[in-house]
This record gives sequence, structure tokens and C-alpha cells, in this order.
Amino acid sequence: MLEIQTIAIAGAGTMGSGIAQVCASSGYQTILFDINAAVLDRAKIAIEKSLNFLVEKQKITEKAKLETLARIKFTTQINDLIADLIIEAVIERLEVKHEFFQAVAAINNVNCLLASNTSSIPITQIAAKIPNPERVLGIHFFNPAPQMKLVEIISGVQTLSENAKNCKLLIEGMGKTCVMANDAPGFIVNRVARHYYVEGLKVLEEKVSDLETIDALMESSGFKMGPFKLMDLIGVDTNFSVTSSIYQLFHQDGKFRPSRIQQQKVDAGHFGRKSGKGFYSYE
Repeated sequence: MLEIQTIAIAGAGTMGSGIAQVCASSGYQTILFDINAAVLDRAKIAIEKSLNFLVEKQKITEKAKLETLARIKFTTQINDLIADLIIEAVIERLEVKHEFFQAVAAINNVNCLLASNTSSIPITQIAAKIPNPERVLGIHFFNPAPQMKLVEIISGVQTLSENAKNCKLLIEGMGKTCVMANDAPGFIVNRVARHYYVEGLKVLEEKVSDLETIDALMESSGFKMGPFKLMDLIGVDTNFSVTSSIYQLFHQDGKFRPSRIQQQKVDAGHFGRKSGKGFYSYE
């Protein structure tokens, strides 16, 4: 198995900061990068708050919290991203991911593994313009990363199977449950879950019911959160982006059609909990 000592994460938003916390808590030297210093500051506050909560619940000790924080380096300099494994959690745009991976590939050796936390962009497309594409794969965490156990390990057409297996062992060592996925639109979870959101939105569009009733019905059926509460947690913009991507990857198959209501929410900046307003208000 490849020896991993340092893990770098690009993108210090909700997902990136959560992944950084997971890696640092598991004993790895961790680098968290973002081009926006203010985003990094918010990430540091969020990680400290999350760790403080675990201390209060007696899940970890104060000493463990301080050790975890000491393992994380926060940086706005891409040249600081020298690591054994680099995980990107940046915006869901293929050209941005290509630009990022090309930049870090140029400053790291060929054994550095390059992983994307993408929800829907095919790994094969990401790897196509990256040197040594056999070391490119998907490591897809779910939000919130410190709490959610499931992680998808996705192999592109050129991904070396040994690299995928090594990453599976690595992430399982962090206390996660890994599933191996092929490079298909939405992979496993977002392919299966898409209709939970899409059908809920269709019911709302057709004025069959209001969103509170739809959520209550699904929760009474055994789901922990209804589709609208869950979209607000994930991020309405993120959820809409994933649906739009899968819709295109399935050649505009009608059953994956993005919702006009969700588009309006995104246009209005109503992104869910992170913006204070989504389908529900959190202000």
C-alpha cells in the first residue's frame, strides 16, 4: 500500500473543511487550501466549533482537539499543496478542476494521488487532461463529512485499480464505510437519490401539495429528512448543479429534468442554510 503521510484538500467550503477535519482527526498532516482568505477563516472557525462540540459530548478529549487543529495548515498559496494525496472540493466546473489538477500535478511527483470529491462530473473527463491519469480517481464524501460514514471510491477508465484499492483502505482507516463505484453519471448515491429531490419538486410544481406537507410525509415514511429540508442542508445551488449535470450526462432524459422552482431559488441566492434562506428560512 502507498504510504500516505500528508493529505491536501482544495476548497475550504462546507465539504472541504469537513474532509480536512476527518483527515486531521485521523492523524494525517493536512493542508487546507482556498484562494479566498475569508473562506479559510470561516473554515477554521467551523472546524473548531465542530471539534468543541465533540469535546462537549465527550467523544474526544481537549488534547485530541488541539492535536487535530495543530495538524491542519491553512493556506491561500497553491504552491503549498505538496502532498501524497490531494482531494479537490472546488466548484463543479470541469475546466476549473482541470486547471487545478494541472497546477498541482506540476509541483508534485508522479506518485501523488489526485482525487476529486465531485458529485457528478465523470472521473474519466477530469483525468483526460491530467498527466499520469492512472493516479486520478474520485473520493466522494457526503455532507457533513465528519458525521456521514459513506464514501464512494470512483475509478475512471484509466484509474489504476491498485490506486483505488489503496484509497479505499486509507479512507476505511478513517472510520468510513467505502463503496467502489464505476464512472457512471451520478455514480451510485446521486443516481439513486436524484428522484427523491426531482419528484418532490415536481409535486410542488404541480401544486399537488406544499413543501412542508411533502417533507412531513417523507419523514413519517421513515426518511430522516424530507427532500426540501435536505436540499437546504446540502445547498440548493449544489443540489441544482448536480441535477443539471446528471440531466446533461443522460442526454436530457426527462426523468432527470431540473426544476424551474429550484432554478428560481438559485437565481435569488436562496441557497439553503448556508445563506440563511432556501426552501425554508433560517435567518
